[in-house]
Amino acid sequence: MAAQSHRALRIRPEIPAEVPKTAMVMAAGLGKRMRPLTATRPKPLVEVAGKALLDHVLDRLRAAGVERVVVNVHYLADALEAHLKARVKDLDVAVSDERAQLLETGGGLVRARPLIDCDPFLAVNSDNFWVDGPSDSLKLLASQWDGAKMDCLLLLVPLARAGNHGGVGDFHMDSGGRLRRRGKARVAPFVYTGIQLMSQHLLDDAPEGPFSTNILWDKAIAQGRCFGTVHQGLWFDVGTPGAIHATEHALAHE
Repeated sequence: MAAQSHRALRIRPEIPAEVPKTAMVMAAGLGKRMRPLTATRPKPLVEVAGKALLDHVLDRLRAAGVERVVVNVHYLADALEAHLKARVKDLDVAVSDERAQLLETGGGLVRARPLIDCDPFLAVNSDNFWVDGPSDSLKLLASQWDGAKMDCLLLLVPLARAGNHGGVGDFHMDSGGRLRRRGKARVAPFVYTGIQLMSQHLLDDAPEGPFSTNILWDKAIAQGRCFGTVHQGLWFDVGTPGAIHATEHALAHE
């Protein structure tokens, strides 16, 4: 497994309709809502349907054509690194080490940027659980990328189909796919799935230290360059121990 390095990598421009060959996998969170299961293991290694959440994500990425993953680590980082060693047979794995300081989602992307060698790139939360619909969701996302007008393209799921999700929605989307926040509305029709395509340009002039990806999205929204597309399959919020059983039950009766 490749150790983290901050040497500059040559950026490989991707054909818009092709899934980028590199993905950033966010795996550094503390997993507080998943306690007590995360008392002894990081949340990405919690199992759903007999497989670690992280492996579900890595398998989806590999099936879509991703060849390299950059995974950030912080909480119980040694356990994550040991687990990732088994994936070097089918993926080029690089670790972005946040042991010294948890940098949140946005700061984690900035920290890992020297290891991300394509533009745009996939950024995926490691606690996602999704099932593809009629087409591969990652390929669907890539097919709709337009770098001339987008800095980020988020995969969204309708609030009514967001399994185990207790929120009130994240975004409104216009007929052209542009996103805006829920704002003062009581609910918003779409929930972010934790899967997005992002331009390296969006990380330019980003804040230093820990910060949320929300800051990057707000920048893109203000410039009219934040877009969404709708996931056609199943999606589950697996954030608590109870959600594991609910997800497995839903899958068994699908």
